[in-house]
Amino acid sequence: MPTTKEAPSAREQELLERAYAYSLTHGLADLSLRPLATAIGSSPRVLLFLFGSKDGLIRALLARGRADQLELLRRIEQQYDEPPGLTVIARELWTWLAAPERRPLMTFWVEAYGRSLVAPDGPWSDFARSTVDDWLELLKTSAPEQSDARRTAVLAMLRGALLDLLATDDLQRTTAAVEDYLTRR
Repeated sequence: MPTTKEAPSAREQELLERAYAYSLTHGLADLSLRPLATAIGSSPRVLLFLFGSKDGLIRALLARGRADQLELLRRIEQQYDEPPGLTVIARELWTWLAAPERRPLMTFWVEAYGRSLVAPDGPWSDFARSTVDDWLELLKTSAPEQSDARRTAVLAMLRGALLDLLATDDLQRTTAAVEDYLTRR
């Protein structure tokens, strides 16, 4: 596969979207090309041709998932004429993260984040760090008056609450915890 592609073909984009939908429900940990290809109406050979390798496909899937998060960040930034402040932005982020329809995406994100930490040289490399940087940049833009430490604390709280929500499915309790944290600070 050429390393410098101008744009993915329509077929590549279609298969990436199908593979992404598959990954949201099946995860990436035990991704095998044969079952994936069957599920999305392709063949392992076509996937290897389009993405170069299984690692190339995983990188494309991670980039696709990250694109969803970056789109959220752009939408939130565009809602305000001036920085809304850390509490407002944290509440908006929590509402988005905790929405039931995003559970598959958030589970996908947690899996990719964890894999990035334990397999830093594989296709997951730099995924965790990139997402931290993305989210901290949004918080900095939204709350420039806050310290890096405060923005980091809010990000850590949101991620911890998300992990707890995914583990327990207790939206009421985790939302109350987020709100409690934000109102005490």
